[in-house]
Amino acid sequence: MDPSIVGSPQFGIMWRKKLRGNYRGWTEQIFAQALVYTPDDTQFVYVASQMNMVYKIDAKTGDILISRNLAIPFLVSELDDCNDISFVVGSTATGVIDDKTNTWYMTTKTYRDQSDVEKGRMNGRYLIHALDTRTLEEKPGYPVNIEGLIARNNPIRMFQGGIHHQRPALMQSGPYIYAGFASHCVQYNFTGWIIGWNGQTGEIVEMFATEGGPEDTKGGGVWMSGGGLAQDSPDSLPRYASQLSTIPVPGRQPPTALEEAAVHMAINSDGSLGVIDFSLDGADKDLGTSGIALLDPTVFKTPTVARIGCIAGKSGKLYFLNLDDLGGYQMGPNKKDAVLQTTELLNSVFATAGSYPLEGGYVYVNVVQHPTVVFKFSVGPNGEPVFTQVAQSNENTAFVLGVGHGTSTSLNGQPGTGLYWVTDIQGLNLRIYKAVPENGVLVLLKGLNIPAQIKFSRPTFGNARAYLTTSDGHLIAVGSPVNPPMSCSSPIEFGNATIGGAVVTKTLNCTANIAVTVTGIGPRMAQHFSVSDLPTLPLALTAGQIVSFKATFKPTAPGPLSDDIYVNTTNSIANYADNTPIAVRGVAISLVPVLFISPNTVSFAGIITGENPDGYNRAVIIENRGSTELVVAEINVSTTGEAGPFFPPGTTSAGPFTFTGFPTTVPPESSVTVNINFNPTTDGNFGAYVRFKTNGGTKFLTVVATSGSYPKALIEFEKIDGSGWTAYQPGVPFSFGTVFQQTTRTLSMRLTNFGNAYTDAFKISARNGIDLGEGTELAAGQSATAQLFCSVPKSQVNVDAYVANSTWTMNTNDPTMGKQDIMFVCNAISEQLGPLKANSQGRYRYIGCFKENNPGRQLSNQLYGADDNENGKCMSGCAGTTQNFIFAGTQYHRECWCGNTIPTLKVGEEDCNFDCSGNGTQICGGNGYFGGGSYISLFADSDRYNPGGPVSSSTTTGDPTGSPTPTPTGGPIDNPGNSNFGFSGCYTEATTGRALSVLTASDTMTVNTCLGVCSAYEYAGLEYGSECWCGNTLASGAAPAPLTECRMKCAGNATEYCGAGQRLSLYKRKDLSSSSSLSATSSTSTSSGSSTTSSTSTSGTPMPTGPTINPGNANYTYLACYTEATTGRALSGKFLAADDMTVPKCLEACAGFRYAGLEYRRECFCGDTFSAGAVVAPSSQCGLTCMGYVFNYCGGGSRLTVYEKRNQTESISSSSSSGLSGAVLAAAGAPAPTSSDSSSASTSMTTTSALGSASSTSNSSSNSTSGSSISSTSAPGGSSTSSVNTTGTSSETDPRALNGGRLISGSMTVTKCQAFCIDRNLTLSGLEAGNECYCGTALQSHSTLGFTGCNTACSGNSSQTCGGSSRLSVYNYTLTEPPVVAHVAAVETYITQGCYTDDALSGFSFTNSTGMTVELCVGACRERNSTYAGLEFGEQCHCGTTVASSASRLSNAECDVPCKGNVHEYCGAGNKLSLYRDQPSNITTAGLPALVDDITE
Repeated sequence: MDPSIVGSPQFGIMWRKKLRGNYRGWTEQIFAQALVYTPDDTQFVYVASQMNMVYKIDAKTGDILISRNLAIPFLVSELDDCNDISFVVGSTATGVIDDKTNTWYMTTKTYRDQSDVEKGRMNGRYLIHALDTRTLEEKPGYPVNIEGLIARNNPIRMFQGGIHHQRPALMQSGPYIYAGFASHCVQYNFTGWIIGWNGQTGEIVEMFATEGGPEDTKGGGVWMSGGGLAQDSPDSLPRYASQLSTIPVPGRQPPTALEEAAVHMAINSDGSLGVIDFSLDGADKDLGTSGIALLDPTVFKTPTVARIGCIAGKSGKLYFLNLDDLGGYQMGPNKKDAVLQTTELLNSVFATAGSYPLEGGYVYVNVVQHPTVVFKFSVGPNGEPVFTQVAQSNENTAFVLGVGHGTSTSLNGQPGTGLYWVTDIQGLNLRIYKAVPENGVLVLLKGLNIPAQIKFSRPTFGNARAYLTTSDGHLIAVGSPVNPPMSCSSPIEFGNATIGGAVVTKTLNCTANIAVTVTGIGPRMAQHFSVSDLPTLPLALTAGQIVSFKATFKPTAPGPLSDDIYVNTTNSIANYADNTPIAVRGVAISLVPVLFISPNTVSFAGIITGENPDGYNRAVIIENRGSTELVVAEINVSTTGEAGPFFPPGTTSAGPFTFTGFPTTVPPESSVTVNINFNPTTDGNFGAYVRFKTNGGTKFLTVVATSGSYPKALIEFEKIDGSGWTAYQPGVPFSFGTVFQQTTRTLSMRLTNFGNAYTDAFKISARNGIDLGEGTELAAGQSATAQLFCSVPKSQVNVDAYVANSTWTMNTNDPTMGKQDIMFVCNAISEQLGPLKANSQGRYRYIGCFKENNPGRQLSNQLYGADDNENGKCMSGCAGTTQNFIFAGTQYHRECWCGNTIPTLKVGEEDCNFDCSGNGTQICGGNGYFGGGSYISLFADSDRYNPGGPVSSSTTTGDPTGSPTPTPTGGPIDNPGNSNFGFSGCYTEATTGRALSVLTASDTMTVNTCLGVCSAYEYAGLEYGSECWCGNTLASGAAPAPLTECRMKCAGNATEYCGAGQRLSLYKRKDLSSSSSLSATSSTSTSSGSSTTSSTSTSGTPMPTGPTINPGNANYTYLACYTEATTGRALSGKFLAADDMTVPKCLEACAGFRYAGLEYRRECFCGDTFSAGAVVAPSSQCGLTCMGYVFNYCGGGSRLTVYEKRNQTESISSSSSSGLSGAVLAAAGAPAPTSSDSSSASTSMTTTSALGSASSTSNSSSNSTSGSSISSTSAPGGSSTSSVNTTGTSSETDPRALNGGRLISGSMTVTKCQAFCIDRNLTLSGLEAGNECYCGTALQSHSTLGFTGCNTACSGNSSQTCGGSSRLSVYNYTLTEPPVVAHVAAVETYITQGCYTDDALSGFSFTNSTGMTVELCVGACRERNSTYAGLEFGEQCHCGTTVASSASRLSNAECDVPCKGNVHEYCGAGNKLSLYRDQPSNITTAGLPALVDDITE
């Protein structure tokens, strides 16, 4: 990086690239730093995001060349209010690229289940990836799942991806890669980890826990604000992480628990690590907030110390370390740190220090809320390293945490070209300084605003550019975006020149790169350099012409000097700058001594009186910048001022200050270091003024200091009534008082520093990141507050009041306070309903969520099923004078059940997940966390039921048949099983994949729960304490293991074992032949409608692999999935509920009715007509399996799997409708509905032309049909209750008028066609030729409505009309909840190409904010002979003949915005195009796009 270019006007932001990852509507965040890599001649930038997206980007243009998603991200909502990262956590750590194998290594946080269904912190996983840098494809053997790794140095520690976070950058050493792990907001029982693996094979070679055995305490996280693990030699790994008590420990005897420490580890030949040495911060001030900076050993060395590093933390102490002797714990004098140097800074440090190894060596530290400070390296009189603070920036870092890690650059290693780079989240987000300070100031050369700059970051460099990432998903390149108009030699070295002596003059030549006019030539500062012999200006030059002039170096101050000479020009050619800088440098020689003191002011701030018996040290450098010896004539010290009075000559102590190392002479062009010790015995402000009289001038050194007592913390909490404050007492929680369900109370906590005037300012370390956040400072007498709230969530009614609590961890520099875990409590009160006692508490108490039909119903009395059901009504009903039941339970939203026998199995609250139909804030049963269950919200009369009575809870084992088994005592034990399953021992997982394939997980898992879940399988296995796996066979590689390896306690019952990591507690069915659920039901028994065990066969019939829709039997055929009615039940003729419900059982029960419908797994409804509001729904909404046969579907929540009696005449009228009634249509091409065989109808409707432009018309039509009469069904008030409306007859076209799919069937009916289309999210269905069904979102190819000729009977029901010859009977699906939207497959010959970035097309475009459809856009582009058409934002259309090379294909799911003119079609999204291409060759002979379903039964 050339400082003359960086400081020029043309240096700035070159491009900003928005990365396109999107998950649940959230956009990209990038915490990992970009990697710049040049595998061949082209340079690329590689970026990984929190969406677990990876990108390969052209470094020059910013074009995304390749992108892909590695895994779904992990939800921040799983982390209990730890919001350091918003929305999702993915790839947070900076990866590493191996240039020998072109491999990019990184980690991602994700879930075990990649289907995006199963969530929960316990299901979080970390994956290791190895990507080919050319293709971004995984290398063989990757990704590697590191879940369940057992720490090599602590066998009770197992790695759990859900609670750990990988923040530090990865490190490579030879073939091995290492990653450090910490926690999320210091929560959960985490430990720091270093995990290493062989990059070529993926084999794990190290599993090191910083909390070594036998400790089981949390801590030791490897975090370092994202800084990387550091390596200073091929077999050495310094890193941080420990805390001991009061016993000094040598560094070569490291403890097993490592936190708050810098640690030196050896890398063994097999990749494992060994701890060699450590240095410890015993104050527990989060030393590891920054990484270790390893200083260049060729510069930062002395005769006594070969390798030096530095590290800082929240305490504000900066430690310089001897990397070959880190110092241990309390091994220095007076039990202090045995380190090279300790410097007190003004506040906390989170960023790793930066260093510059040229021009003597400098170290830079970015202090929170204060200027960046600069230390110059020198060697002391005894050969010791000395780091002297010589400068600071004029700019402060951000008030909140986020200033980045220090980074320095130079131009090809040339002295005088050093730059120091700082990123920050406030102020100028990118600050670039001259690396060498000037007169005590770190000089800002360039500052840029980079919105959303990520915290704790640093730039990445390549080809004279810097790259930064942002929290809003941008990759930004900064550099010089233009070319220089002139070619000038740079830099120009003038060598040495004597002050006051002969000047040095050189001729400079510049060649024009293009035709330019030179308008001016001159130096930027004009202090030591000047120009002469200039040509007459302005001077016009053609390309190749040369302009010459002279530059003169005439110094007035000693030392290295530099400037920039600018050749200013004008030109008319794009991408060329207006000026060309020339760097000029020289060294000024003084023939006489020149005295220079750095720094000339030394400050001791925040010193605690008497804390350190040895006092505190600072250093100053006394420098002779002349070429002859500097002789010190006299040194005078005063404590009053620069004018004196002075102590006698030779005085080296003044008040609390002691000076050592005062020189008498300083050799030419050399320096000496003077140490200043400040050791106060009283509080106060102090000063000393030192006058140096020399033959090189007289200068003053000013020393100021403040010393006081420790800060004194007073923590107070606002009283509930607002009348004052309550002082904090350790161990006594602050209280919010009583807070009712679904309400919030906000109170304040106040922290005051009530020390005296000289008291040190607070330095606070607190978990909250805003109020009283880390790095907050409070001066004596100053206070600050934080707003806290207790918000009681929605809960079940009639639960006992409970105490909620939370903890705020606060650490200050008040030594009498220490780290405090401040507790807050809140008395949460729920709503009380039903019969009330005198104390206003409900008589019926909520006792939990229970499994019903287990099998058999324990609450056998259904009081009612009603839309106004809520728990209070149900409890009051069950307590009525005629019933007076002990138990009341609500289920399936709307049902109330009573009884005197309690259900046998209590489950987790997550399984009761249905709201009450009469009150959406209450819970009324559910179908289970994973769906498919039957659970009831249960209340018990507290006057007659003792909660400690005979109830099977999550800590009880029980038989799924209903016979409870006593809880084991004296455990934990291996549960022997129940009447169905027996314990088979401990088994390993399979070689590949899982031993058993069906998973259920729960935080309340017990053996009994699992055996019940797996009741339909041969095997049940428990793993990780909370996972239940089912299956009928064991996968290859699953083998017996010692019982001692299955010793993890069950999450819901600590008295029994539930496997372990990669180990299953395995149970096998005792008598396979007695279980009908393991055999497929034969076709004979299905037809007979029998549901008994005699209807099954065990003669080797293959078991179904998954649930399917039962096609029916000889009397009934499957019709469709239907919604429930608007009021009441869809089918009201007969009702049956059974825990062994199957499709045959229901069809047999409905033998006298036209329709049979199954709902909620166990309910059967019969009827001859559908009630108002019952309409066809997508079959995916009927996804619950039958309780009596899990391989068939039996409806869903308020959804019925409906069967119709075969060979019925379908007579549809206003009172008898199968969801096909006519209604006024507001969709594409809608005609007036036909009301009778020969009728006239006048209807207001909206039609859509071939281009999609809508126009309102009034039609009077007359249609004659030979089919059934179809009329409108209206709800009271005239509102339509149908989901499928007839639109009339349309013409057939080529390509097809409806081209989204086709079904040809010998049993075609109107409903069958509609269900086929709705299942594909296509809202228009059309029947043709009696047995053909076509689907779409709009009529295509200029097809119109209003034709006659639909006169062909349906092949599956002769009473219905299914179109005619080249005529379609068209129906429209109008149900909007849930919405039905589809990607249009084609418009005529324009075929969908998928979803693309919006830079794909650059031709004609237009916007229609009310009427845009895919048909409208394609038609417009076709008229302009465009090959491509694309839609975005739901309303914009773009045309083009080619697709830009920069465009990228996205997932179709990302184009998810409905069209403004047809909400059933997708029209791209924000900056994303739904792209179509004219491809006549992709239209089949059937007139359909080749990509759609074309099915013949």
